[in-house]
Amino acid sequence: MGIFPGFGSWINQNTQQSHDQGESKRSGNVKQKSMSEENTHEERDEMKEQLKLWRDENKKKQWYDPPPKVKVETRNDLEWGLCHMQMEFTLGLPPQAAYDVLTNPDNQPYSKMIKNRELLENISRKIESENKGKNSQIVDSEKALSWNFLWWSGTIPIRLYFIEKPRELAVLYGKQKNEMRYMAMFEGSYEVEPMYVDSERFCKHMKPKSREEYRKCSGGQGRIASKVKLDQIFKPSPLFNVPPISWFIRKVTVKTTKTLAEDLQTASAVIRGI
Repeated sequence: MGIFPGFGSWINQNTQQSHDQGESKRSGNVKQKSMSEENTHEERDEMKEQLKLWRDENKKKQWYDPPPKVKVETRNDLEWGLCHMQMEFTLGLPPQAAYDVLTNPDNQPYSKMIKNRELLENISRKIESENKGKNSQIVDSEKALSWNFLWWSGTIPIRLYFIEKPRELAVLYGKQKNEMRYMAMFEGSYEVEPMYVDSERFCKHMKPKSREEYRKCSGGQGRIASKVKLDQIFKPSPLFNVPPISWFIRKVTVKTTKTLAEDLQTASAVIRGI
């Protein structure tokens, strides 16, 4: 059982209920819109204003995203081999834009190349079900992870489910059953929080607690950056959960996750104009 109770059963139930409907939509060549693409006019206008502020300010002084902060703990009790990773990193983009980059609704590449392969290649992304009442949708995503060891290299297929909650700027994710067989468990969550980065410059001694307060004290000129908090657990399958194989899997998983966060920071720098 993971640290996100009911995650797997919630996915299976919603996917089963929407399977026939999803198939009929796809067979009819109906283009599905993700919830992140259905933002209100007010949200889109705010994002456009913020992106303009970021690009204008970036012409004067480049924004720098510090390296991701990572904390890793491995359990040695009944859940022996379970690895808990927490990571925080910033993106110099407004929260809605940062969320769009993270969820990647257009399935665009963003990771670096390794021996003529992307570190994480996006193969496909399908919306399996939507619950507009709860403002959430389930996305089935296929990816390929590149690997290198000495003179060998190749890719590892990955298939994940994502529960996206655009209004909360949050996502839950986990591996599909019978996928990623080298992992007995792989699930996590991330959320995007606003950072009022110009508050000291515009708001004097006031610390804004909301966008409204920040807009008022900065005269609408304050940029909003994004803090991304990731919480992930994984555990190698029994055959791989023994040293030194388990050490190698943990090291590669943590390093790859951190590298992908750094690639996202590079992608956000391109968006705001480097």
